[in-house]
Amino acid sequence: MRYIVIGLGYFGSSLSMKLTDMGHEVIAVDKDMAKVEMYKDRVTHTICLDASDLQALSTLPVADTDVVLVGIGEDFGASVMATAIFKQLGTKRLMSRAISPLHQTVLEAIGVDQIIRPEQESAERLAKKLEMRGVIDSFDLSEDYNIIEATVPAKYVGMTIAETDFRARYMVNVLTILRNHETRNIFGKSHFKPKVLGVVTGDTVFEQDDILVVFGKIQDINRLLQE
Repeated sequence: MRYIVIGLGYFGSSLSMKLTDMGHEVIAVDKDMAKVEMYKDRVTHTICLDASDLQALSTLPVADTDVVLVGIGEDFGASVMATAIFKQLGTKRLMSRAISPLHQTVLEAIGVDQIIRPEQESAERLAKKLEMRGVIDSFDLSEDYNIIEATVPAKYVGMTIAETDFRARYMVNVLTILRNHETRNIFGKSHFKPKVLGVVTGDTVFEQDDILVVFGKIQDINRLLQE
């Protein structure tokens, strides 16, 4: 997969190096040439340009990139500008880092696909989530076992938990489901927030855009999501 990471601060550089080590193509961008030089041997590509400049960002292969992550933390204005430009450029999946509740609200108003709060998210954990198809969040219980939040695969929509038989087929247990409900931010913009359904049963029916919370070995969960 190809990723564009904007900002080579601690979070952005750590994420870029981790994704590169996983074998992905990473284009890391920063306006500070010293940072670009520092990481040029650790990241697939490093580029020096101003991420708040539409013309500059237009030179990047956005259409052929799977995920764009705006990781700028110290400059609120530059972060918002870069996010808005990538939204305008039609990015397939746009993620952005928020450094305050107000910053998060503005990013929600722009309409990013996912907001990252670095104090709650390590670069290594995020890299693992990005690598697995449909994964939204993950929690490592041990080297082998994980709790994963992931979008329900389309082929299971309309089926009950019993009908999917995840436990027998994949050795994976469904702990609960998060289902999106419409709400509005302080600007009045409508967006969806997930709400926990609670304890699910075999008769619980999967709906489109449901988020599964599942427990099992990482390779078994990956099989479920990939097949």
